[in-house]
Amino acid sequence: MIDDVNEFQSLLHTVTEIAKADGDEDIVGLLTNSQITIQETDYDNWNGGTYGYTIYICIDVKTFINHRDKIDNVEKAIESRFSLAVRHLDNENISRVSIVPKSYNINAPAPNPHRPFSASENKRRDTLTAYLNNVSEDELIEEILLPLFRQLGFHRISFAGHKDKALEYGKDIWMRYSLPTQHILYFGIQVKKGKLDSSGVTKTGNANVAEVYQQALMMLGHEIFDAETNRNVLVDHAFIVAGGEITKAAKNWIGGKLDANKRSQIMFMDRDDILNLYVVTNLPLPDKAINKPPQNSDDLPF
Repeated sequence: MIDDVNEFQSLLHTVTEIAKADGDEDIVGLLTNSQITIQETDYDNWNGGTYGYTIYICIDVKTFINHRDKIDNVEKAIESRFSLAVRHLDNENISRVSIVPKSYNINAPAPNPHRPFSASENKRRDTLTAYLNNVSEDELIEEILLPLFRQLGFHRISFAGHKDKALEYGKDIWMRYSLPTQHILYFGIQVKKGKLDSSGVTKTGNANVAEVYQQALMMLGHEIFDAETNRNVLVDHAFIVAGGEITKAAKNWIGGKLDANKRSQIMFMDRDDILNLYVVTNLPLPDKAINKPPQNSDDLPF
């Protein structure tokens, strides 16, 4: 399905390349620098089921105002390219492209993950905690981290997956972040499911900091190819993310091993950080995290 994370990233890259071949730099700029999402908005059960999707392109208000007289034409031009890219699919199509203005008020405070939570927020946090106790590493990435980073404004998020471990070079994910100056920073992410500690022998499900240290060095030292800019780039910063606790001793051990330059490139995110950010950004919980009430077996069959 084209709303799958990896499938949509591939589709978006294809459409961007089509726009480049057409020489339409305005559309290339929109597709490269905007926050783009896809959502299933139509369904027809004809011929086994046909799914229609809407592409949402979020741009800043100033850009939207400058282009508002031709927004309809731009949307149709982008829609035609998406339709061309999915023309080989019999039961999936792009129904609409919607360019959405989004205000970035520099005076508005960012969501604070360290503020006190309400009762309903604490309930969501507890539900997500129970879910994290049972997820695999891939589920942690696909169901939690990818939506979270996308919500936080990162884009071109690429997940290697466990099929491509040989080509990963220390990264489970790499992504980009555009600064207000239009400069781009690249981030690599190494994800561990459980607790990250510095003990010589770790318990099952935990990760040892020495392994993560080697992967962090690989991540910072190996170039990645950004197909949208058609060039090789180095990772500017490395996230070490754990679904459990990252102990203070583990952080200190890595800090002591790295030189001053590389130490400033390493950032940590543990379970509490994930939970707090997920709650304050108001992301919907994964389907598997929500306990569906059992059907009442006492209902009469007529």
